[in-house]
Amino acid sequence: MAKKKSEECEQLGKNGHLSRRDFLQVAGGTLAAAAMASGAVSHAANPAPATDTGTVHVAKYTRGLLRPDVPMLGPVNDGGTIVVETAPGCWGPMITPIFKGGHEVTWPVAVKGAKVGDAVVIRIKNIKVTSIAASSGVMEAIAGTYKGDPFVHRMCPKCGRESEETYVDGIGWQAIKCKKCQASASPFKMPNGYTMALNSEESLGVTVGKAAAEKMAIEAKKYSALPAHAEQHSILVYAAHDIPGLLTRMRPFIGNIGTTPPKVMPDSHNAGDFGQFLVGAPHMYAWTQEELNEKRTDGHMDINSVREGAILICPVKLDGAGIYIGDVHAMQGNGEIAVHTTDVSGEVTVQVELIKGLTIDGPILLPPKGDLPLLATPLTPQERAKGRKMAEQYGVEVEDVAPIQVVGTGSDLSAAVLNGLARTAKLLDMSDGEVRNRVTITGSVDIGRSPGVVTISIMAPIRQLQKKGIAHLVKEQYA
Repeated sequence: MAKKKSEECEQLGKNGHLSRRDFLQVAGGTLAAAAMASGAVSHAANPAPATDTGTVHVAKYTRGLLRPDVPMLGPVNDGGTIVVETAPGCWGPMITPIFKGGHEVTWPVAVKGAKVGDAVVIRIKNIKVTSIAASSGVMEAIAGTYKGDPFVHRMCPKCGRESEETYVDGIGWQAIKCKKCQASASPFKMPNGYTMALNSEESLGVTVGKAAAEKMAIEAKKYSALPAHAEQHSILVYAAHDIPGLLTRMRPFIGNIGTTPPKVMPDSHNAGDFGQFLVGAPHMYAWTQEELNEKRTDGHMDINSVREGAILICPVKLDGAGIYIGDVHAMQGNGEIAVHTTDVSGEVTVQVELIKGLTIDGPILLPPKGDLPLLATPLTPQERAKGRKMAEQYGVEVEDVAPIQVVGTGSDLSAAVLNGLARTAKLLDMSDGEVRNRVTITGSVDIGRSPGVVTISIMAPIRQLQKKGIAHLVKEQYA
């Protein structure tokens, strides 16, 4: 038996499917678990011992699914670090029919001690864009290439093979070919799109013309910097060039980050808006509306302030939490009005913290201070001093408050606002009316993604934040 394990271990190592740490785990007798994670974990040049879970490095992906049914990596310690190599989200997976979702997020990482009903804090320490170029645009699903949901249930329009393997032959949307019958098999066209070059300083992007777009299409993997274990076709293959010469700023952020739901779910559908496609869907990943309301964790936010320096508090709805990261964007205005933006490869570092007993339904966001709406920005010492004098004149004390943002999602923006208000009221033990009044005069409602993701900004009483165990995070973020 030992000889067999050694031989299997050696073969996997030769194929490049195991890191040094995984190799040692196989030799130690955990072949099944290590094989499940084969090709997955990219460790530092001098990897830590297998018992050290202070830092977990991840470069493995789940082919478009959030998977509560697989062994998680880690666990990472409370206070530990997760370093991930991310693949582009959206368009690349969208044009790769073997995917069961619209993103390519990382394999889930367990947080030591995390149980259902807890919450995990994710501090976004660093986001580095590794792509040289990106491409995006508005989408059009192609008839005959899917059943019910072009993001999940794909099929070849000629031979009918579902979730077929494909290859790239040439450039343009017709270049994605079925391996079985060689028919064009991409589920999506791009009626209006662009290819954008990104500078090495991660400060600017400029859209290019036909010649440059086609050059990038021919060398798509190079320009998109696809990670070694990514399986998607690069959207640069489309050579989109409808808006040449448009200069814009880069401000990288993470579009899909959070904890794993307790039921298998396409990664792009982990929200109240895109999740509606799963309700009664004609495929194996169908959910009921009740399941969606209860089990989604709303990791797919596309909120552009989920960027370096932000603090995210996420619900734990599965023991271990299962932190995953993906869909890094180079930039995006509020609303993601085109539904898609510049998806890039990247390297992301986050630090985690476990909060026991904080039961929340969806994410709480503490964005960088400069991203807060005006009325939710902490008052200056001078403003507070003036305000106290005013309050004394009328016999009241100024309430100690601090800003938080509660994420709400739903089938449309109205439903998302109602969801966010209800979550805020539950978190702060307030009535719906009090929450609405406070948001109106000390906060804001802002669009994350136009179909149905919003942030509810509110100046929350410090006493309530202390009661919930998150006052220290607000103090850390906004002093």
